[in-house]
Amino acid sequence: MTLPDRHSLFWTLLGGIVLLSLLIISLHVDVSQRLSTLTSTLGSSARATLSGYAREAEQALEQGGAPGVDRFLASLQAREGVWAVLVDGHEQSLSSQQLARHEHRKLDFMRSLDWSVGRPGGRPTFFVPLANREGRLVMELPARLDPRKYNYLWHTLLERVLPACLALGLGVLLYRKLIAPIAVLRRQAMVLSRGDLSARLGPQLTGRRDELGELARAFDHMAGRLENTVTFQRQLLRDLSHELRTPLSRLRVTGEREQDIDALRQRLEREVQGMETLINDTLELVWLDTERPLLPLAPVDVGRLWEVLCEDVSFETGWPAERLRNDLPPGCTVLGHLNSLAQALENVLRNAVRHSPAGGVVSLGGRCEGNYWLLWVEDQGPGVAPGELERIFLPFTRLNAARPGGSGFGLGLSIARSVTELQGGAVWAQNGAPGLRVNLRLRNV
Repeated sequence: MTLPDRHSLFWTLLGGIVLLSLLIISLHVDVSQRLSTLTSTLGSSARATLSGYAREAEQALEQGGAPGVDRFLASLQAREGVWAVLVDGHEQSLSSQQLARHEHRKLDFMRSLDWSVGRPGGRPTFFVPLANREGRLVMELPARLDPRKYNYLWHTLLERVLPACLALGLGVLLYRKLIAPIAVLRRQAMVLSRGDLSARLGPQLTGRRDELGELARAFDHMAGRLENTVTFQRQLLRDLSHELRTPLSRLRVTGEREQDIDALRQRLEREVQGMETLINDTLELVWLDTERPLLPLAPVDVGRLWEVLCEDVSFETGWPAERLRNDLPPGCTVLGHLNSLAQALENVLRNAVRHSPAGGVVSLGGRCEGNYWLLWVEDQGPGVAPGELERIFLPFTRLNAARPGGSGFGLGLSIARSVTELQGGAVWAQNGAPGLRVNLRLRNV
């Protein structure tokens, strides 16, 4: 089993759970220890109160004797609701009432004011020495002076409220980290489904390096592909309808005016053949753009392929073979799909021949650049305006005003670029000296 990448959301979730657990445990242990320390002994206020009661008891003894002590103990019982006695150094009662057996047992567990208050839930017994004579006031700790009286509330906050708050904080963090991006993705998907092909998630999500970032990049890529495809097909449909109207109009006019049946048949064959070529090239371009087939690649000898293409072009156009030069260095072999590469190179070659002047030369050159071969096909025409070098690869683009040769439909270079990119290559154009150079970058074997 392979662990997820270090940027995976798995680690984010795991880290959040571990952090929450550590915080709860750490806070519970630390706060519990701190709370136990703070509530284990009497505070200064409680000690002062008990010391004050001892002074009152001593004063009652001095002024009223045993009856005075009785009155004080009754008053203390009424005020605090606790058991209390005043005893001498031999633990004998200084009031008129003698100590019962269970009261003597309580004296065995009495503690000084600076001692611990004892176990939770019990009522500890403290003694306070008298100031001016031997004896001590022994009394149970009043509930209001018990430092542990709020322990239940503190434990409730520590064991229930604090974990709930930490879990809520983790939930908010996870919402911002996970749920909010998913909500943005859902919203943009709804926008895309309503036909707004410009919907994108933006760099805030695509810049993430986890699974949501991958999903966002895939969404934006898909939306971009969809927008480009729909825009391309709409434009292609408009251009194709325009291109088909022209031969159909010529056929209609010829059918109305032409009297020679043989001339009419020849015109009909020529126009139908042109429309068939146009439709086939257009359908192929649409298929390449939408399907993006995975082409099997194999070594291709570019020099041998060029010779075969030149033979066909020379036969069809009447160009002398010596005007189609091969300037490739020896051993030029690329990794490509033979039929598709032949189609791309043939389209570039025919485009160069079509726009070359009388007596011009078209040459194939190239050089090896590491893992790629850079090939180029050069003609000796007037070239293309710098601002049009990229536009010539758009479907139905014909720059007749800039270059000679008005035949064709402007689909050849578009198809050449598409099939070359499907093989992991690239096609672009630049002006040479003179003429136009169409470059092809293909992978080396």
